[in-house]
Amino acid sequence: MERPYLLDVTRHISLRWTQRRETGIDRVCSAYLRHFAAQSHAVVQHRGAFRILDARQTDELFDLVATPQEGFRRRFVAFASSALIRGTSRVDGRRAIYLNVSHTDFDLDSHVAWTRSCDLRAIYLIHDLIPIRHAHHCRAQAVHRHRGRVVNALNTAAGIIVNSRATHEDLAQFAQTNCMRLPHVVVAPLAGAALAAPASGRRPLATPYFLCVGTIESRKNHMLLLRIWLKMVEDGAANIPALVIIGQWGARSVAVRRFLEANPVLSRHVTVLDHCPDADMARWMAHAQALLLPTLAEGFGLPLVEALSMGTPAIASDLPCFRESGQGIPLLLRPDDEAQWAAAIDHFASNAIGRRRQKAMARTYLPPTWADHFRRVDRWLGALDVKRPARRPIREGAELCG
Repeated sequence: MERPYLLDVTRHISLRWTQRRETGIDRVCSAYLRHFAAQSHAVVQHRGAFRILDARQTDELFDLVATPQEGFRRRFVAFASSALIRGTSRVDGRRAIYLNVSHTDFDLDSHVAWTRSCDLRAIYLIHDLIPIRHAHHCRAQAVHRHRGRVVNALNTAAGIIVNSRATHEDLAQFAQTNCMRLPHVVVAPLAGAALAAPASGRRPLATPYFLCVGTIESRKNHMLLLRIWLKMVEDGAANIPALVIIGQWGARSVAVRRFLEANPVLSRHVTVLDHCPDADMARWMAHAQALLLPTLAEGFGLPLVEALSMGTPAIASDLPCFRESGQGIPLLLRPDDEAQWAAAIDHFASNAIGRRRQKAMARTYLPPTWADHFRRVDRWLGALDVKRPARRPIREGAELCG
């Protein structure tokens, strides 16, 4: 152990190997890699198999996964054939800190056994409890696995990082309901993408438009917006603004696809972009009448932070995380009140006083930064109690009272 931390980079490798588009969790992983790279050994795991790399191999792997490059698969195979084979699966960690901020495999008993056999203090970042609290919006396997993550983290972690007070409260409630200990927790808000103001003042659309950003899935409540836009069309409304939806197609997005197919008239007013580089996102965000976030459940909500940081007004669901990160600026509405949402969209389309008020208030917005995030995390890590967590049985149902 030449360095004080072990940083799990399994998700980085998966992202580059599959060439899938980044999600919010991937952006968090990249920030942790930038911050902890010089202090960490790389850990790679796959369903119970582990490799811990020495300092030289670690630096080579970190460079490989830090930025997307052509030929990643070929170069990674060449790297893996030597470095991963030579890497060790066990170390005498002597209470070193292992960081896993990607939700990778810590639902597995084999993962818990590995951290204990290496004498590591495991630190996990839990992004939300949505699959547990809102299981009907998730696949059954996703619900099962996330419950396993939360249970194992509560049972065995030396500490847990959360992104908001709302997530902390959800975690504490879960622990209390299931008679479980709550380890040391630090609330460290996440920073949004660094969306630079577009160099050109040219709007991406000539007509006014609203923007909705986020994976297209049932909990994001895109259907509310589509029904509102369809009603505008059917009522013969004049000067209908455009709706631009930016997000990858996710699980349980079939209803959105079918609604759009069943109502082709919406294609004149609704655009779906399932891929949008940050430079293009900045242009869409900067000129929108408002960002619309009618989501039914959220752990943090990076798009809201990004919009307010650019001075873009926002209409969002009245959720604890948005009350927290919005700093009193967005208009918050019940996500099931379609009439209120329709009225607010009509109000903001005309640049009425509510929109102008938000534009003015956004000048005072203080967005969370990665510097602030890591100041909190570093201070917290330095103060962690070095006592071993109590060994608890890890099995299905072990968290239940009695």
